Amino acid sequence: MGPLCTVGPHIIKNRIKACNSNILSNSRPDPSAGSQAGDSSTSTQPNTSQFNQTTKSSLPSKLNHNSLFLSSMGTPSSLCTSQALMSRPSRPAIFCTSGSVSFTGFSLKTRAFVRKKQTLRFVKASVAVEQQTQEAKLALIRIGTRGSPLALAQAHETQDKLMASHAELAEDGAIQIVIIKTTGDKILSQPLADIGGKGLFTKEIDEALINGDIDIAVHSMKDVPTYLPEMTILPCNLPREDVRDAFISMSATSLADLPAGSIVGTASLRRKSQILHRFPSLSVEENFRGNVQTRLRKLNEGVVKATLLALAGLKRLNMMENVTSILPIDEMLPAVAQGAIGIACRDNDDKMANYLASLNHEETRLAVACERAFLETLDGSCRTPIAGYARRDENGDCIFKGLVASPDGTRVLKTSRKGPYAFDDMIAMGKDAGKELLSQAGPGFFDR
Repeated sequence: MGPLCTVGPHIIKNRIKACNSNILSNSRPDPSAGSQAGDSSTSTQPNTSQFNQTTKSSLPSKLNHNSLFLSSMGTPSSLCTSQALMSRPSRPAIFCTSGSVSFTGFSLKTRAFVRKKQTLRFVKASVAVEQQTQEAKLALIRIGTRGSPLALAQAHETQDKLMASHAELAEDGAIQIVIIKTTGDKILSQPLADIGGKGLFTKEIDEALINGDIDIAVHSMKDVPTYLPEMTILPCNLPREDVRDAFISMSATSLADLPAGSIVGTASLRRKSQILHRFPSLSVEENFRGNVQTRLRKLNEGVVKATLLALAGLKRLNMMENVTSILPIDEMLPAVAQGAIGIACRDNDDKMANYLASLNHEETRLAVACERAFLETLDGSCRTPIAGYARRDENGDCIFKGLVASPDGTRVLKTSRKGPYAFDDMIAMGKDAGKELLSQAGPGFFDR
């Protein structure tokens, strides 16, 4: 794992003076907006008529992705769309790579792709550590996270909920956010399926947790392997966001509206297989990697005609204006645990476990457990097109739908289950559904 450090807010203030005129706002982002989809006891879906009635004449000529962050090299390079995330947080998140400090969360009033020389000096990581304030050293909780805008939004949502639930954590400096670069963040030139292995977006964060560099780890649950590293537990899921996928295009209103031969960009084999199964005349660009902002930029540049993104991420980033239409679950079954945030801690840290227990949303935890039992039975990885979704129906029962597909989409196998919305029953449903599809698939199914 690369160098890792945290830096007190006073260091940021000293370093940001050189670009004060470019800072848009001193307000802190509120990434929790729109994240209460799982708060009610009955799962509901929002009204989507405003998206699904989109016409070609109203399609955007450009997508909203052209605001800039300051990179670790002092030049504007990382794209961010959301105005909320472009504002300056009161407790900046910091990460260190190659001996330098990167400033994340400060916006510049420059247009996209305009490179402008910066005069900021960047302190060395070792100096930054030595200059930490006493307040920073006494932080009660250090939150480990990836550094993408979406990951930071999820970390800030966690921070906000902790501060609202515990008075001692509302004190200035009580919670720090530590950014950690993962393998999945470092290797962007290959499709995820080609990189192989599990935990591409969690391994380094888990190592930091085990080593005591952070106290809790915030993950997108769909990135978390079905096993947890030794010495860690995952006792908390925040309320789940909308699990559906969004269709985004500047030339079509839906997948069905795309001309034959059109290229759809997605790094997800789950999305690829379901797209090709329903629309075999389309093509899929698998190496469509990067964060939300990067993928929207590629779409703007005409690399692909359309892309699919998780609606949950777009909501957390306040980027719903980019959505062309929303795909029904029956047409695009979501990834296992899509839209859910999981928070891990060390298994011997009772204090952190108690903090996290106060945030846990039990309905989400049970649904995610059911889906992950299905995934574990299938031994799914980034090389396997698998989808699964569990929800509570109007009668309080669990409805589970599962799917496996060949990578080329020529075969798609589906199953469903219904039973009590209780942990043991839902685990059994997930496992039983997985065994059924394994039996139907037979040997060599995923080699197509």
